[in-house]
Amino acid sequence: MKHATSAALDQLEPLLADIRRRAGLKEKSRGAFYLKSQSLLHFHEDPAGHFADLRLGDGWQRFAVNSKADWKVLLAALDTHLKAKGNATT
Repeated sequence: MKHATSAALDQLEPLLADIRRRAGLKEKSRGAFYLKSQSLLHFHEDPAGHFADLRLGDGWQRFAVNSKADWKVLLAALDTHLKAKGNATT
């Protein structure tokens, strides 16, 4: 599965804008978010659609991000993770 292209990220821009509002995250390159110095979230694409990889604990969890319902699931997991790390979400 390849990293998301610029065109794929264009389709996800409303989601990216929502993620950018979370406190403590730094977008080092478009669609690649870090918490402090550790990679936290990035995006992929393949024929099955668009996906986000979110670092939870010691590993990555993959989330489909093909609908607004999918986006809500990802954002809820991200917010839970950020709260556990002591970061406000917005």
